[in-house]
Amino acid sequence: MFIHYRTQGIILRKVDRGEYDQLFTVYTKEFGKIDVLGKGIRKISSKLRSGMEIFYLAEIEFIQGKTYKTLTDAILIDKFKNLRKSLPKLNVAHKVSGLLDNLIYSQEQEEKIWDLLLQALENLNSAAFKTKNLRLVYYYFFWNLILELGYSPELYGCAICRKNLEPKKIYFSQKEGGLICQDCFLKTKSGKDINPEIVKILRIILEKSWPTASRIKIEKEHLKPLNIIYKDYLSFILERDNVI
Repeated sequence: MFIHYRTQGIILRKVDRGEYDQLFTVYTKEFGKIDVLGKGIRKISSKLRSGMEIFYLAEIEFIQGKTYKTLTDAILIDKFKNLRKSLPKLNVAHKVSGLLDNLIYSQEQEEKIWDLLLQALENLNSAAFKTKNLRLVYYYFFWNLILELGYSPELYGCAICRKNLEPKKIYFSQKEGGLICQDCFLKTKSGKDINPEIVKILRIILEKSWPTASRIKIEKEHLKPLNIIYKDYLSFILERDNVI
């Protein structure tokens, strides 16, 4: 006899299987990231279709089969309709889901990651949310996700010698795990110089709640260095073997 499991989930990805089936990647509240097979869900008569679209929040039920978990029920909770009306917001939602899918491989429940994902979609769905802050939504999700995964960068002392940092002579090294002083930079030749304002932004993102972080004003000249640091750090993490 199969045991039926029930949980809330956010659909991250779907792939067609056979003539009528689809395989869904879902981040769930109780079970973390799972793959679940929707048998016959592409049929017009399927009762599961209405609750299983990408970026839907749904209450799902499944059973564990020999190969896949099989979807047995799906009840729509929120389709985030405002998010779906905006191409820029949809692009950020796809980046968020792709990041989560790439960094989390195993089925491991983590309530803080669930809250972080749900918060990102709710922010994007807000009709009052300004599109100029979309980068901030993604950066907040990224840096706080890696914090929960154990990859938070050192942003106060030198990541190598642990000495205090001089604001005008600091460098960011993804290889060393954060900020390094000038002496260590000259020894290792690892890292890039970083503006103290960028450090301040990263500290707020990692230490403050979203309502506080959402008030950050990212100046135009800060966009490029923030993007470079994020991409370098993500590339470094993805090359490691112990991402969960």
